Amino acid sequence: MSTWEDVVAIAKRYPEVEETTSWQTPSLKVKGKFFARLRTEAEGGLAIVCDLGEKAALLAAKDPAYYTTPHYDGYAMILVDLEKVDQQRLVELVEDAWFIKAPVRVRKAYEAQQEQ
Repeated sequence: MSTWEDVVAIAKRYPEVEETTSWQTPSLKVKGKFFARLRTEAEGGLAIVCDLGEKAALLAAKDPAYYTTPHYDGYAMILVDLEKVDQQRLVELVEDAWFIKAPVRVRKAYEAQQEQ
């Protein structure tokens, strides 16, 4: 079982990540650009940015860890049940979301650092 604290710890591996709030809930941004938020207890789950193709694939796989609601239909975001998601897959989702939203300069600097 994963928690919001796990999501934050994963995200903090990447540069320029800040923990803040969005829509009165805890969220993560990179250089001011939103990429994930913990939905309210009533809403449940994690809302995280993803590629629309990846969203379609995750939903088609019928894994109970991934879902959507009419509010998120058509948006490049997937909802994740933190109690059901595989930890390694969560790491990949956070990394992908960071790469999607991070400015080019920040991504390139991070990639250059990883090559050393």
